[in-house]
Amino acid sequence: MASADSRRMGNDGGGVGGAFQPYLDSLRQELQQRDPTLLSVVVALLAVLLTLVFWKFIRSRRSSQRAVLLVGLCDSGKTLLFVRLLTGLYRDTQTSITDSSAVYRVNNSRGTNLTLIDLPGHESLRLQFLERFKASARAVVFVVDSAAFQREVKDVAEFLYQVLIDSMSLKNAPSFLIACNKQDITMAKSAKLIQQQLEKELNTLRVTRSAAPSTLDSSSAAPAQLGKKGKEFEFSQLPLKVEFVECSAKGGRDASSADIQDLEKWLAKIA
Repeated sequence: MASADSRRMGNDGGGVGGAFQPYLDSLRQELQQRDPTLLSVVVALLAVLLTLVFWKFIRSRRSSQRAVLLVGLCDSGKTLLFVRLLTGLYRDTQTSITDSSAVYRVNNSRGTNLTLIDLPGHESLRLQFLERFKASARAVVFVVDSAAFQREVKDVAEFLYQVLIDSMSLKNAPSFLIACNKQDITMAKSAKLIQQQLEKELNTLRVTRSAAPSTLDSSSAAPAQLGKKGKEFEFSQLPLKVEFVECSAKGGRDASSADIQDLEKWLAKIA
């Protein structure tokens, strides 16, 4: 029975643990024969060492996530924000069908670099590209057209719902910003109003989707749910912090006329 248990423990240990198990057993027996106290000291040191290695692994994994995903509907101004952040200049843009990426040097004392990735906003492509890049995301910037928000609110909320669900499912949840763009236009809605209306729409979506018949089989995990059950949805209920900023990527053709300082400060904070 003892040998069977040993074999089972060895198999459960997996590749590295199983390979070193004979050496560890031999070392334990030798130490027990010489000095039981020494065995306790060695075990304690090994525990500390393994903890340090694990902590370093987690930190390195987090630091390897350098991508900032720019997502949103078509014509929200994602690509111009992408260009402004990289060059400070204005450029005429058009709807893209693929991603664009570039290294962005963060304006902070550490001189950290991030990789900005502008994802297509077209309805037939955006979820496909989000799925491709979400695992590498350190942060997500969800760009909203503040001037067209009133007529696009349902589409914005539906896409945001999916992005939030996907972000919550990741082991290292990304930092999350909703950038209320095009504030230079007279009819633009404020970030506060956009937040309030999105909370109402997301609450409605949450209710309707939870009431829909489930197509999951018994082996599938239940989908994540936004917010707290039985309460009106608020962004503060999410396990990841969602922040809002107002910005304007357009302005004139020179760098000084755009208003993206709050976005740049946020990127410096999360880098």
